[in-house]
Amino acid sequence: MNLKARIGTDMKTALKARETTRLSAIRMLLAAIRQKEVDERIELDDAAITAIIEKMVKQRKDSLSQYEAAGRADLADVESTEITVLSAYLPEKMGAAEIEAAISAVIAETGMASAREMGKLMGILKPRLTGKADMTLVSSLLKARLD
Repeated sequence: MNLKARIGTDMKTALKARETTRLSAIRMLLAAIRQKEVDERIELDDAAITAIIEKMVKQRKDSLSQYEAAGRADLADVESTEITVLSAYLPEKMGAAEIEAAISAVIAETGMASAREMGKLMGILKPRLTGKADMTLVSSLLKARLD
């Protein structure tokens, strides 16, 4: 079952179970997916849907930190619930050891090992690890490796 079908099935399940907060988050996700499909006139694959989910989770994390700083626990709870629902559709993130292995493989393939070539290495790593790893962690591990 592809990701879009799984999200649709989960929406029906949440609707039947009358889980309003979960249903709201899933509907918001489906609306974002449909909007992207209509705007670009394409059918999104799992990778594109994952990118949308990651963007939505990042937005909610930013909002969550702002709400907590402002002392708005009610809004912060809504955001954290949405983060939980959306994160369920993201693939399992790679650990530091797996990221180190990917970095080593790219360095071995390209022969690049200086700090000046970090941008080129990130350009190679990004398509391979997007959705699978936190890119800020990848960047910091690569920087530590090249220094």
